Amino acid sequence: MIVLLKENPNAVAVANLKQWLNNEGITVHVSEGERHTILGLVGDTSRLDMSLIQALEIVDDVKRIQEPFKNANRKFHPQDTVIEIGGPGLETARIGGEHFAVIAGPCSVETESQICQVAEAVKKAGATMLRGGAFKPRTSPYAFQGLGAEGIRLLKLAREHTGLPIVTEVMDADQLPLFEDVDVIQVGARNMQNFELLKKLGRMDKPVLLKRGMSATLEELLMSAEYIMAGGNEKVILCERGIRTFETKTRNTLDLSAVPVLKNLSHLPVVVDPSHATGVSKLVAPMSLAATAAGADGLIIEVHNDPERALCDGPQSLRPEAFAELAEKVRGVRAAIRAMA
Repeated sequence: MIVLLKENPNAVAVANLKQWLNNEGITVHVSEGERHTILGLVGDTSRLDMSLIQALEIVDDVKRIQEPFKNANRKFHPQDTVIEIGGPGLETARIGGEHFAVIAGPCSVETESQICQVAEAVKKAGATMLRGGAFKPRTSPYAFQGLGAEGIRLLKLAREHTGLPIVTEVMDADQLPLFEDVDVIQVGARNMQNFELLKKLGRMDKPVLLKRGMSATLEELLMSAEYIMAGGNEKVILCERGIRTFETKTRNTLDLSAVPVLKNLSHLPVVVDPSHATGVSKLVAPMSLAATAAGADGLIIEVHNDPERALCDGPQSLRPEAFAELAEKVRGVRAAIRAMA
C-alpha cells in the first residue's frame, strides 16, 4: 500500500500517522519528491482501513499495490535511486538517475601484474569501477575456480593503484567476512535465488549487484532484490546478463527489453552484461551500444590484457584497446540520447 501525502503536510500529523502504522506492525518507507511525499507501507496491510487513512487531512490518496515486490517498486519510490560507491581515497562512482557506470575488468583475477595492468587500462579509458572474479562458479569442477581470498587481496591492491572501487562475486554466505572491504558485492546468476545469502546481504550496508538468473523472470529478479531490501539494504543494482533460450550461436540470449521493463517497474539502477550474454568478444560492442540506447544505467564488461591465455572466459573478453574504443562510442550514444531529450 502507498499513501500519497498532500503538499507541505503537517509534520506532527505525519509523525502521528507513522507511529500509528508502526503500532499496527507496518513498516513505513518515506520517499520525498519535489511536490509530494509518499509513504510506502510494508507488512500485512489487509487489516488497515483505507477509508480511515484517506480521511486524514494530510492524505491526498491511498492505493494498494498488487505486485508482490514492494520496496523495489517504482510506485513506492517514483524517483530513480542513485547509489554512490566509493570511499576515502577512491574515485566516487554513481549509478542511477543521470549517472552512468562502466564496470570493467577480467573475468578472473589471475596475477598481480594482470589485474593491475587491466585496472590502469580501463580507468584510462573511462571505467568507473573495476570488476574481477576472486571466487568463480564454473560448470566444470575441473575448471579454474579463482584465487579466493588472494584474489580479493589483489583486487584491493589494484584499487590502491587506481582509486577505482572494486566489484567481485560472492559464492556463499560463509565468505562474507572476506568482503567487508569490497565496494560492491556481486551476486551471480546461479545465486540469484540463494535466499539465505540475500537475507544476509540485506543486513549489510553495502551495494549489491544482483544478476538475473539464466531462467528467471523479471518478477523473480525483483523478488530477489526484495529479499535484500526487506533486510534494510536498499543499495541494489539489477543486472541483465542474458537468459537461456534455444539459440546456440550465442552463450545466452541478451534480453534488452528487460531494461525498459525493469525501469518502468522499479526505481533501482539497471546494468547490462553483454560479455556473459553473448560469450563472443565481437558481439560485446554492438550489444553494449544497444543496451546504452535502451536506457541502461551502466555496463559491466570483461576486459583482459591477454584473452588467448585467460584462465576464464577469454573468448568473450575485450582487449584494453578495444574497450577504449567501445567506451568512446558509448559516450557518443549517451550524448546523442541527451541531445534528443
